[in-house]
Amino acid sequence: MYEFKLPDLGEGIHEAEILKWHVQEGQDVREDEPLVDVETDKASVTIPSPKGGKVVKLAGKVGDTLMVGQVLAVIDDGSRDEREAPATAQAPGHPPVGSPVAPTSTAGIAGGTVPSSDARLPVPAAPATRRLARELGVDLQRVAASGPGGRVTPEDVRRAARPPEAGTPAPAAAVPPVPSSEGPPPMVAGIPLLVVEPLPDFAAEGPIEREPLRSLRRKVARKMTTSSILVPHVAHMDEADVTELEAFRKQQRDRHQDGPPLTLLSFVAKAVVAGLKSAPSFNASLDPFKEEIIYKRYFNLGIATDTGRGLIVPVVRDAGCKSIRQLARDIDDLARRARDDKLTVGDLRGGTFTITNVGPLGGTALIPIINYPEVAILGMGRVQEKPVVREGQIVVRKMLPLTLAFDHRVADGADAARFVTELVRQLSDPHLLLLES
Repeated sequence: MYEFKLPDLGEGIHEAEILKWHVQEGQDVREDEPLVDVETDKASVTIPSPKGGKVVKLAGKVGDTLMVGQVLAVIDDGSRDEREAPATAQAPGHPPVGSPVAPTSTAGIAGGTVPSSDARLPVPAAPATRRLARELGVDLQRVAASGPGGRVTPEDVRRAARPPEAGTPAPAAAVPPVPSSEGPPPMVAGIPLLVVEPLPDFAAEGPIEREPLRSLRRKVARKMTTSSILVPHVAHMDEADVTELEAFRKQQRDRHQDGPPLTLLSFVAKAVVAGLKSAPSFNASLDPFKEEIIYKRYFNLGIATDTGRGLIVPVVRDAGCKSIRQLARDIDDLARRARDDKLTVGDLRGGTFTITNVGPLGGTALIPIINYPEVAILGMGRVQEKPVVREGQIVVRKMLPLTLAFDHRVADGADAARFVTELVRQLSDPHLLLLES
């Protein structure tokens, strides 16, 4: 028998959700045939079978989450002694499929499964949980795990961050109890004044349908919640006159029809890089624990992309070294592979600033949420013809709405005004954009 464990899928990835099994128990599978599709915080991945043989056992059903090192499948390959994939190791706190978990307890730590005493071993926890622990200053090695197989949950971290009251035992429940009508709703541990109100009984009003929050949509929800709670958002709005730029863009598009589509987004990306070079505060991250601002001297632009399954942000790397045509080619390639679910983990890593464009879908403007841990994001609306005043005359011009949402801990309104004003200046004159960028 061969126990195939969930392999390491990339730096910082500790778990994956099962999207689709390509085999069933009792079915024969050949080596390198697709075994399962999984999704991590970074991307979707198809994992091939490392061995040929009969599938004896599968680890779970679609929607289940497994940790790196957990048994993914058991394959009868004809061997009797081989028990695990040579390149992987059992994740601490996660027994093989079917074996029981024996919880223990230690004085001073609230109930649940106690992590290994060996501080050198990684604690099983999702990336979002690890990030929360860093933000709250909690040592995961000292947190009692209440999740499946010894996994530390966000509730475990929040409970550990709450200062113990004298003579009051720590609560054993991993989640706050459902509030009743007889008392106030519970306050979320670690976040003062944040109260979780119970949902009303919608079914009492009429028919409803429930759908699990899974896969990419769940990850988007977690990240947006983190960003909106941690980052004090401020938005600065303006409009760019892109009449001349649109004429130039369409002229060049018609002249070079064999290349990638020369979109307005590629010109905006070029202008953003030029703006970031003169306003490094928006190409940074804030370390709240060291109280330092980390300025990045490289420019990797995240391009928010609607995939139909949810919003993801593939990254155009080294955007500061690329021409407008090269940016257009990279943006087109990333968007195409995102829609076809062919992005790699590396395509989604390392962004320093994000651009989101709702113009093709409609809408005059938007206030986007910052892609944490970045500190700013630019939102593009739909280009519209509007009457404007030029030299005392009312003329019709093509106007592009722009919104810069930024972290007010890192930059001020005056910085945002200067940054957006420079974008507007460059986008209003394509010759200036080409010369100065």
